[in-house]
Amino acid sequence: MKCINTAPVMLRCTVILFFLSILTPSAEAQTDDLFSEARETMLQATQFMVEKVSTRGGYVWHYYEDFSRRWGELEAYDTQIWIQPPGGTVGMGDIFLNAYNATGDEYYYHAAEKAAKALIWGQHEAGGWNYLVDFAGDRSLKRWYDTIGKNAWGFEEFYHYYGNATFDDYVTTSAAQFLLRIYLVKLDPRFKPALDKAIDFILESQYPLGGWPQRYPLRNEFSKDGLPDYSSYYTFNDDVIRNNIEFLINCYLTLGEERLLDPIRRGMNFYLITQQGNPQAGWGLQYNMELEPASARTYEPPSVRPATTYNHAMLLMDFYKYTGDRKFLARIPDAIEFLENSRLPEEATEGGRYTHAAHLEPGTNKPIYNHRSGSNVRNGRYWWDYSDENLIRHYGQKTTVNIDRLRQEYERVNALPPDEATKNSPLKVEPFQGAHTPQQYYDLSLGTTSRIPDPSEVQSLIHSLDSQGRWLSTGERISDPYTVSETGEESNTALHGDEYGAPIRDTSDRKYISTRVYSANMSLLINYLNQQADH
Repeated sequence: MKCINTAPVMLRCTVILFFLSILTPSAEAQTDDLFSEARETMLQATQFMVEKVSTRGGYVWHYYEDFSRRWGELEAYDTQIWIQPPGGTVGMGDIFLNAYNATGDEYYYHAAEKAAKALIWGQHEAGGWNYLVDFAGDRSLKRWYDTIGKNAWGFEEFYHYYGNATFDDYVTTSAAQFLLRIYLVKLDPRFKPALDKAIDFILESQYPLGGWPQRYPLRNEFSKDGLPDYSSYYTFNDDVIRNNIEFLINCYLTLGEERLLDPIRRGMNFYLITQQGNPQAGWGLQYNMELEPASARTYEPPSVRPATTYNHAMLLMDFYKYTGDRKFLARIPDAIEFLENSRLPEEATEGGRYTHAAHLEPGTNKPIYNHRSGSNVRNGRYWWDYSDENLIRHYGQKTTVNIDRLRQEYERVNALPPDEATKNSPLKVEPFQGAHTPQQYYDLSLGTTSRIPDPSEVQSLIHSLDSQGRWLSTGERISDPYTVSETGEESNTALHGDEYGAPIRDTSDRKYISTRVYSANMSLLINYLNQQADH
């Protein structure tokens, strides 16, 4: 507004500006309104998930809008819930606890309680968890394995009902971690027996050499295409051993049980035991009882893997920082030399996109590649050879390894004397230095994002919630629905549909209720609330 410098006009301008200041909300008031709307949106969305979507407190990943069909990693029955994060019951429970921490609203804690109770109901008698829980019991679950699971081409972990628990896909360890987390929130003794049972399971299932199998109690009853049952093998795949070590460290930090130290140390030593000799000083994904790299699923050949080698070498540096023992650094130079010597030739890098083959043949160090043909479990097959033509798409056959970063980090850590390296070690014997007590100090949350949305994105999230409290989505990745033709032929029920295993995505305009979308949106709003609270 332009004001002329005369007294009467100045008076009118002052009066007008005064009334505008009354009618126009301040920036602070607008922020307060947005903060309140964000909280209300979070609560409405959570009430819908808890009261309309959950099955006895648990969740799968995706639901048709009318709930006529639902999916975890594969299609699920109405009586089933999925375990593994980020989309399953564990991931949802973590989001509820994150929301409880951000708001103090007990509704979120009660939602997390329901998720914990669902997990406890589905806990195997030995103490671990399977991929999914069926509230209708084993009779129903066995039927699922004999129909949907058996026809999920490429998902061979679902071809056979073992009746035991798995460490694959972070299943058992993530469920145990969530029970630890919810127990620590209020030290509610109701959760302690199931938590102790899970800890005992992880301790009992550890081999004397320090590694863990994929499944436990041990079974050796299912052979696929003439390959041995791999579920009892020493398993690095999906970070089984790393996740178990980290969980036990979290338990040691928060529960203070010295009995956990020996399993932790044996787990770390297992990485040293399984590093291959020169000149192929890397690691495989799984090992047989003779500690040889072994095959698992029919597209997981016995191999030494560059990406696994990189990750293990980085992890060994963490172990040095935990212990101050230089044995964990001793053979990292051998791993670096192996990675340098196993680079792909330039013509196989696809224009510099990749540095290594995913699988290298033990002994020869030749790249080996997986292929498949057919359309389902009855006419399809996998095989591997030395050709990089027509590769499967659902399990990467080439990879990129940042050897320079590994070398730089090794040089930095190797230069640290043990006392300096271990100054922040979770295994260091010393008085607790944090605020309050360890139970209140350590953040054990999973499946979170650190990104903070701006106000316009917060408003968009608020406005995208529909009148029923749903964030609906389209284009979700699901497996083919289970069907039986008139001639009795069962359909392929896997996520990977074409000849090369490309992922299936619903390209129609069908609406889904997705725990993935709910969790992502809630995480952003939680971060916004936390940021505003810090100000």
